Amino acid sequence: MKYQKKLEMLSRTGLNIKTLFSVIGSLVVLASCASHTPYNYEKFRAAKPRSILILPPTNQSTDIQGTYSYLSTVTMPVAEKGYYVYPVAVIDQMMKENGLPSANEMHQASLKKIREIINPDTVLYLNLEQYGTKFVLLSSQTTVTVSGKLISARSGEVLWEGRATATESSSSGGGGLADLLVNAVVNQVVNSSTDRAHEVSEQASHVLFLSNGQGLLNGPYNAKSTE
Repeated sequence: MKYQKKLEMLSRTGLNIKTLFSVIGSLVVLASCASHTPYNYEKFRAAKPRSILILPPTNQSTDIQGTYSYLSTVTMPVAEKGYYVYPVAVIDQMMKENGLPSANEMHQASLKKIREIINPDTVLYLNLEQYGTKFVLLSSQTTVTVSGKLISARSGEVLWEGRATATESSSSGGGGLADLLVNAVVNQVVNSSTDRAHEVSEQASHVLFLSNGQGLLNGPYNAKSTE
């Protein structure tokens, strides 16, 4: 049978897929997006930050792994823009040792306290709105949505803010209904067990920080910087 191996995989998960065959709808398409309105960088340019302290993101998703999984994808694109990025693991441990054990508590810490502990030029606050894989109609969909604000550690002004979503669908667009359903469920199980959202997080971070007209401006350590 064409789907024998896939169905065997599903049977081992204990999932019942019979009810899925009543689902009728359109397929979800691979997407990655951010706002297209050019950002006003006036305050960013005036501040001329050189260093960025990145706090672990607050997490509104149902996946508790999301906070640190997503955090691990942020340093590279921010550093590529030309900023000194404080090592995120060191910062996380330092904040915990100073009485701030969770991301929510770190975000509530005063800028004065952060300056006393670390003294960065800016602080990047992130919020993970969506993180994970779910079954949507005939597709297994992995989505990461994140928003961020870059705050001056001295003045408290918002220098930049943005929001991005990256989505990957398992749908191939081919085959019959049964094939699509089996593929979707198999991919959902595999993606959930292998944390496919981590790879989608890399795409979301790329969109958030590197998008022209929306991401961070080039910093002082970027060879292409003209700011």
